[in-house]
Amino acid sequence: MAQFALAFKMAIKSILSNKLRSFLTMLGVIIGIWAVIAVVGLAQGSTKSITDRLQRLGTNLIQINITGRNSNRNVTYEELQQFAEQHQDDIEAIAPTVSSSVTLKYGTNTHDTTLVGTTADYSTVRDVNVSSGRFILPIDVDYRQKVALVGTYIVKDLFNGQNPIGQKIKINGQIFTVVGVLEERANSQEQSDDDQVIVPVTVAQRLTRNAIIRNFAIKITDGNRSEAVMNYLNDFLMKIYNDSTAFRVFNTAQLLDTLNSVTQTLTLMLAGIAAISLIVGGIGIMNIMLVSVTERTREIGIRKAIGAKRRNILVQFLIEASVVTGLGGVVGIILGFVTIRVMSKLNIATAIFSIPWAILAFTISLAIGIVFGLFPASKASRLNPIEALRYE
Repeated sequence: MAQFALAFKMAIKSILSNKLRSFLTMLGVIIGIWAVIAVVGLAQGSTKSITDRLQRLGTNLIQINITGRNSNRNVTYEELQQFAEQHQDDIEAIAPTVSSSVTLKYGTNTHDTTLVGTTADYSTVRDVNVSSGRFILPIDVDYRQKVALVGTYIVKDLFNGQNPIGQKIKINGQIFTVVGVLEERANSQEQSDDDQVIVPVTVAQRLTRNAIIRNFAIKITDGNRSEAVMNYLNDFLMKIYNDSTAFRVFNTAQLLDTLNSVTQTLTLMLAGIAAISLIVGGIGIMNIMLVSVTERTREIGIRKAIGAKRRNILVQFLIEASVVTGLGGVVGIILGFVTIRVMSKLNIATAIFSIPWAILAFTISLAIGIVFGLFPASKASRLNPIEALRYE
């Protein structure tokens, strides 16, 4: 143990005697660890954000997407309402949705956001409530009233935080009256549930010049009946389209499973790409350690001449390589943590600092120090003491 402590002190002394070279050596490891932590944090943060939004919808939500564009006819909202009435024990509500990107204007302020055209049942289906004002009413849909509900981010950005109820705004040039403000759901962040405007579906169809409704959301009374209702829907839609590729019926649980599978693969792939810089850093460490062995040949010869064994020299150089990569790993983790905190604080992106990934990255950095330091350390330990002493 005493020999190990002595070897550690000598390794630290050697590193400190060449501060700039040691820093440049560990730079590859620092960048590699920082990249892995930041990339994984972004991937996990984005996944959590999407997963939370889906989980808020619950397991009793079924989504219908109409994909066929060459069908003789399309299913209508009225037909789906009739279907819901036939299965009223299983279906609580159904809401069509028409989505598009639009530009809002209030006075001299403008804001690009997402428009959702729907009906009064959307509040029940998507569990969307208002913090002030009212939601869309059936009369708004029937008479194509130009009324709108806005998210809290729009209130902050377009109305400068002032009460928008009763104010007139322009959506793609058409005048609407704001009748409600949606409850905050995502800390009033841009491009979130708080950054949207909701209007009656009949108005949205005219505004977007899209008469065909291709998305429907259905809330069922019991999540355990999800598979049965989906089978009913598949049979119902097959009678209309006679083509299983013309539509897609899925629930939130299926969407979560697919999302988790895709994001896990992407996270591993991105982390693997970022880890390439760790290998590059390891090659740099091997190169510098070989130079260090050459520079310290006489020192190694003297140590061997006074009784140092081969394993003492081997351990010393392995410790040097491990300390360099270990310090680089610590600095990289700190930089990754700071980067994630800054992105989260400034709402640049949703990112999570993953402690397991940080531990894994640090472990890999130490392993790289040992693996890439092994050859130079072995070379140093095998030096002939007489030849080493003659080296100039």
